[in-house]
Amino acid sequence: MRIATYNVNGINGRLPVLLRWLKATRPEVVCLQELKAQHGDFPAKALGDVGYEAIWLGQKSWNGVAILARDAAIHATRRGLPGDPDPNQSRYIEAAINGVLVGCLYLPNGNPAPGPRFEYKLAWAEAFIAHAAGLIKTGAPVVLAGDYNIIPTPADVYKPERWTDDALFRPEARHVFSRLLDQGWTDALRLHHPQEILFTFWDYFRNAYARNAGLRIDHLLVSPSLVDRLRASSVDHEVRGWDRSSDHAPTWIEIAP
Repeated sequence: MRIATYNVNGINGRLPVLLRWLKATRPEVVCLQELKAQHGDFPAKALGDVGYEAIWLGQKSWNGVAILARDAAIHATRRGLPGDPDPNQSRYIEAAINGVLVGCLYLPNGNPAPGPRFEYKLAWAEAFIAHAAGLIKTGAPVVLAGDYNIIPTPADVYKPERWTDDALFRPEARHVFSRLLDQGWTDALRLHHPQEILFTFWDYFRNAYARNAGLRIDHLLVSPSLVDRLRASSVDHEVRGWDRSSDHAPTWIEIAP
């Protein structure tokens, strides 16, 4: 089963790119972030026409998350993060699909830092860490996939010295990620590619994609019971080069039955 995460940066504006990628790769489960669409504007019919059922949590102009599934029922377990410091922002949705619990998240960006936005990022992260701790204690197979807006290490960014004061790379943000790993979650991409330069985001400016001047901020964390079932993981980086693409690329794992 292939589980992917993709920050689409506006689902209706990027719908042709999303549909093209779905038809080309056919992942069984997809987590989407930054829908930037109200609930009633979600393109459920277009996704259904290519074989995907969906649940979603929309928000006008900002945020928004969704989970898609192909040839499988989606059993929604949660819409919204417990303890979210601002529940009006649509940043978390969760569902059981084919025996795996999938959490889709869009962690706040936090810039400029320091400041109120960075404080909100850290507060949201604390609520997420608490929820993740509860999930891992169940022993169930869980994947937490999404745009974490965290660059975990200097190896995950082009020219890290330029990012030292950015909310994505500040020590407090990186500590959030390390605390999740300390709970027992596995960073699936780094399990399979411990030394490889892998990015999931390239800015629209300064020809970043062509220069591979990117960041790795889209992650799939898997619970201990899934680690032995991991078969592969990668980034469909070429999608970033398609016309009218998001500034993120789809990132995915494959797990055995």
